[in-house]
Amino acid sequence: MRPASGEPPVLIHVEGRAGHIVLNRPRAINALTHGMVTLIQSTLDQWRQDARVRTVVVTGAGERGLCAGGDIVSLHADAVSDTPAAETGAAAFWRDEYVLNATIATYPKPYVAIMDGIVLGGGIGISAHGSHRVVTENSRVGMPETGIGFVPDVGGTWLLSHAPGELGTHVALTAGTVRGEDALLLGLADHYVPTDKIPQLLTSLATTEVDEAMAEVATQPPASGMEAKRSWIDRCYAGDDIGQILKRLREADEETATTAASLIESRSPTALAVTLRALRGARTMRGLHAALAQEYRMVLRFLDTPDFVEGVRAAVIDKDRTPRWSPATAEGVRPRTVDGFFESLPPDVELDLPRTVFTNS
Repeated sequence: MRPASGEPPVLIHVEGRAGHIVLNRPRAINALTHGMVTLIQSTLDQWRQDARVRTVVVTGAGERGLCAGGDIVSLHADAVSDTPAAETGAAAFWRDEYVLNATIATYPKPYVAIMDGIVLGGGIGISAHGSHRVVTENSRVGMPETGIGFVPDVGGTWLLSHAPGELGTHVALTAGTVRGEDALLLGLADHYVPTDKIPQLLTSLATTEVDEAMAEVATQPPASGMEAKRSWIDRCYAGDDIGQILKRLREADEETATTAASLIESRSPTALAVTLRALRGARTMRGLHAALAQEYRMVLRFLDTPDFVEGVRAAVIDKDRTPRWSPATAEGVRPRTVDGFFESLPPDVELDLPRTVFTNS
C-alpha cells in the first residue's frame, strides 16, 4: 500500500557521500511490507559497490517514529488461511527480512539508523544491527511480540540475549518499550542525539566521516531507569522456568517487579515459554546468522498456532485488548510443545543465508 500522497513506501536518494533510505508510510508509522524489505535490500546491494555512497542513513517519514514493525495484518491473513506455513507470503516476507537483517549487520559501509520516536519489532531489525544507532529523547524502543502471541524475531533473540544481565529477558517477556537511554544500556543503540540536532547530523553526513559528524551532535544521555533496577531484574529473571520467574517477581519487594509480573501474566504463555528458551539458546550461538535460522523455525510454527491469530485479532483487528490464550496459563504449556518450535525444518525450507551476508556475523 502506498502512502496517500502517491509516493513510494521507501524513498531513496543520495546527498553528497550519504545514501538515504527513508521509510515512507507515516500513517502506519512506517510499518514494513515485503515490497519495502526487497527494495531496501536491493538498494544496499547496489550501494555496496557504489563509490559515491560512503555512508548509509536510514530514517522514517513523519513525526511518530522510525518503524512500528512488520505489517502484521497481512501476516494475520496468512495465519488464518489454509496455505501451509512454508508456502505463505508471510514465510517469504520473513525469509527476505532476515536476509536484510543479516546484510545490515555485516554491511561493509557505515550504516546510520536514526531511531527517533517509535521503533518496534521489525524496526529493531533495520536499525539495531547497524554500525551507528542513534536514539533521542523521543525514542521508544521495544520488542512487543509476546503480547501478540509471537516471539521476538528479526535477530531480537540475539540482541536481547546479549544485553547486560537479564535486562533483555525482562524486555522480551514483558513486551515493553524502553526510552533511548535504556536502549543504550541494552546494547540496542550507540549514540544519544537530541531531536533538534538530527537535521545537523543529516547535513554533516553528506560531507563528513560518520564518527566526526556524530561527535558534533551526540550528548550524554540521561541516567538509565533500567540501570537502577538491575539488582532485582537479574535476580528475578534468572533460570529457565517462567513459573519461577513470576514467583520471584511477585515476592520481590519492588512495586516495579510486581508490575512486571502482571504484564508477563497478560502475555501468551506459549510465546513466553518459547521466547525464554530462544533467549537462553541464543546466548551461546556462534553468531546472528544462527539466531536468525532459529527464529525462522519458530515464526513458521507460530503461524500455525492459535495464539498468534488471537493476539493479532485482539491487538489490531478487533482492538478489544482481551486476548484469549490457549493454554491460558504457563502451567498449561507442555514441554514437548515448546520443543516443537525448535525442530529443524525440511532442508528446502530452512533459512539459508547467503554466505556473503553471514561470513562476519
